Order: sequence, then C-alpha cells, then structure tokens
Amino acid sequence: QPNLSTAGSILILTMVMLFAGGARILHLGGLVGAGAAAAVVLTKSADYRFERFTSFLDPWANPLEGGWQLIQSLYSLGSGGLFGLGLAQSRQKYFYLPYPETDFIFAIIGEELGFIGIIFLISLFLILIWRGIRIALTAPDLFGCLLAAGIISMIAIQVVINIAVVTVSMPTTGVPLPFISYG
Repeated sequence: QPNLSTAGSILILTMVMLFAGGARILHLGGLVGAGAAAAVVLTKSADYRFERFTSFLDPWANPLEGGWQLIQSLYSLGSGGLFGLGLAQSRQKYFYLPYPETDFIFAIIGEELGFIGIIFLISLFLILIWRGIRIALTAPDLFGCLLAAGIISMIAIQVVINIAVVTVSMPTTGVPLPFISYG
C-alpha cells in the first residue's frame, strides 16, 4: 500500500520550517486548511485508506480485519500495567501483534516495561526535543536555527505520530519510532 504518512510528516516539517524561517501564522493557516482538505479527499479516494480511518474510529467493529492491530496494541499496553511484564516477556509480540518490531514497538515497550517504562521513554524524547529547541533558539545564524529546527522537528513529529497511532489516537500510519523501531 502506498505510504502517504511520510508525505504528511514532511508537510508538517515544512510548516515548522516556514514558521521558524519567519512565515506569518495567517499564511500557514491557509496551508493547513488546504492540507486538511487534501487529506479528506485522499482518505476517501482509496478504499484501504478509508478502511484504516473507519478502523481507527471503531476498531471493535471489525476486530478480525482492520481493527486487529489496533486492538492488539491496546491489549499490549494494558497488559503491561504499572511496571510491565519484564524485558523479553511480551506475549503479544509472538502471536498477536503484527510487525511488533516496526510501527508498534511502543506497545511492546509498554507491555514489557509498563507505564513507568513508557513515561521514562517519553521523558527521554522530551529532553532530546527540548535540547534541540534550545540549540535552534541559540543558533548564531539563520542556517543553524533552521537546521536544528528541522532535525528536531522531524524527530518530534515521528515520535508524536507513532505514539498517537499505538495509543489509537489517530489512524494507522507507517511512521516508525525514532531510534527504536526497526525500519
């Protein structure tokens, strides 16, 4: 299936770069509106995209097809509890959750390390993102600012999208978790 999530990530990155470069928020608002309209048209234009969207809205409506991966992701996160099952003790990754080493690695981390492990991982990402923002703000020239803003924005966008997909906060995409996912 064609991957439009990478194109969407690059579009969001472009918006951040334009903002960091001095574009007005009003102009960016027009681009956001055009992007939202394009997203609606693209979602409706292909059956598999529309199925992903409807599966996201109600994974339990079709639990053996489009909702399977989302439901198994929630089971993984829920079975981890507060402290997790322990490293390499995940059950979901062996039989139930498809491709656990790629897009849904966050669910396996939640199952093995629990809520505490997830909070620790998110804290590490937040520290990295904060450091990148500080570098961008204190860069001596515009090029350094845009370079730092672009790099850290791409990482932040991928982190937010991946965690949102795994927690069923947005439709399934193919965006990996930076520094952790395979692929």
